[in-house]
Formats: sequence, C-alpha cells, structure tokens
Amino acid sequence: MIFRKKKQYTVYTYGAPVLKKLAEPVDRIDGNILEIGNEMLQAVEVFEGIGLAAPQIGISLKMMALNLPADPDDGAELANSPGENALLPHMPFILINPEIVSFGGAIGIRSEGCLSVPEIYAPVIRPLSVRLRGVTLRGEVIDFECGGLLGRCIQHEMDHLEGVLFVDRLTPDEFAIIEPELKALEKSGSKNEFKRKISG
Repeated sequence: MIFRKKKQYTVYTYGAPVLKKLAEPVDRIDGNILEIGNEMLQAVEVFEGIGLAAPQIGISLKMMALNLPADPDDGAELANSPGENALLPHMPFILINPEIVSFGGAIGIRSEGCLSVPEIYAPVIRPLSVRLRGVTLRGEVIDFECGGLLGRCIQHEMDHLEGVLFVDRLTPDEFAIIEPELKALEKSGSKNEFKRKISG
C-alpha cells in the first residue's frame, strides 16, 4: 500500500519581519494567485484557525482566508448582519485585495488570539461592524456589512495586511501582562526562523 506523504504547512510567528511589512495589492488573478489561495485555505484548516492573512505564510500580498463556523460554539453571538448571512455558509474562502470601506459606530471588547501568536490571548477593542469589499478567487466582487465574530475577524486579518498584530492594539496595561510571554515566543521563534510548522 502506498501512503501519501503529508505536506508541511508553515505560519510565521511573532518577531518575523514579514509580519510587519505592508502587503502589496494583487494585480491579477492568475495561476500563482490561485495556488497561493489554495495553500492558504489548506493552512487555515490544518492550523484550525478562523482566519489567515498571506503575510502569515510569508507572502506579502493582500489576500486573506476566512474560515469561520456557521454556528460559533465559543460564545460568540451572531449579529445577523448581511455579511454573516451571505458569507458564513460559504466558508472557507479567499478574499483578494480586501478593504474596509467603513466602520460601524459601536465598539466592543473581546479576547483575541492569533496563529502567529500561539497560545497568547488578550482583550482587543474594535468596532462591532465593518463594511467589507473584496474579490473572490473567481473574480466575484463582494460588498457587505459584516458584524459579529466575522466583523472582528475581518479587522484582525486586515491588520495583518497593514503589518499590525493584535498585540499592537492592546492598552499598555494589557500589553504588560502578556509581554513576558511575547518575549519568550520571540526568543524561541528566532531559533527556527520564526516558522511554526504542522503537517497535514
């Protein structure tokens, strides 16, 4: 019997220079972009994440993978926004050149984590909703108001495309709490080029 060799997937962790770079827009959807998109979809599932930005796999392009459950079981409330209704049934999928057109007026606080900052969580203040615009791998334009966990995830992944991590948005007091863990993560990451690897 022939066994297929498992593929190895990599996510870059806190301290990696690629995570602080401004991502470049995608000029056109070609075979290379389709391949990157497929790699991101596989990686976000293997790492069991709800979102992943291209810089996290070492590619500074404006692409994000969204992989939220249709029915969150972590206490997250569905805001019943147009974006949730339209997009959650089609997860996971890739957005190319996503942009936040506008932010809702109400803000909220929720604990966030990140595949690039493993096992570290902290409360982040963000708008409760955003208007998202982007293009799918099929070239379809989407434009929706997105709330709930989806709205927060979009903001988190958009930050990655701007070279910002969720820990950069913490209050000084909250940052001080996790700073020792971040320093330990950066120190350990520097020993393996800040690469976190999983086979899948």
